Amino acid sequence: MANFSDINQRRLWYIVQTYSGLENSVKASIERRIESMNMEDKIFQVMIPEEIVPADKKDKNPKEKLVKIFPGYVFIEMIVTDDSWFVVRNTPGVTGFLGSSGGGTKPVPLKPDEINPILKKCGMLQVQKFNVKPGQKVRIITGNFEGQEVVVENIDQDKGKIHVLIEMFERQTSYELDFTDVEVI
Repeated sequence: MANFSDINQRRLWYIVQTYSGLENSVKASIERRIESMNMEDKIFQVMIPEEIVPADKKDKNPKEKLVKIFPGYVFIEMIVTDDSWFVVRNTPGVTGFLGSSGGGTKPVPLKPDEINPILKKCGMLQVQKFNVKPGQKVRIITGNFEGQEVVVENIDQDKGKIHVLIEMFERQTSYELDFTDVEVI
């Protein structure tokens, strides 16, 4: 079995590969295994990203249908440990973790900029509204520029991003941050 004791113990999203058409049964199996193997503290959410699209209009009644965005894949929010990896990997219908080359190598988690748009599309993540206007000052609370007060250039409420002007090398430079990276002064 793989040894994942060195993995950062954080809740992250991973993609599990399965056979196309078996996503729902794999999701149900994983959820049953989480409960029966007491993994609620390591495996948190199992999701199949879906969206509603218009169906073919053969009759006069417009209809919609639910379509899987990524057929053959199941998304799992979990902390990867030896035990949690074993529970998911050995679930019937799971063929492997996306980004793992097999042989017990640790799976690669999704980056926030990869999973957040998917979560938003599925209605699992709400974009917070940021109550600040261009020209106002905010303080950066994370990253390389932590503690620096900067001027808001513009705001993209839909993406949850804010563009600020940062002083670098005695020049004003535009820089993009998430809403969570700044606080209003």
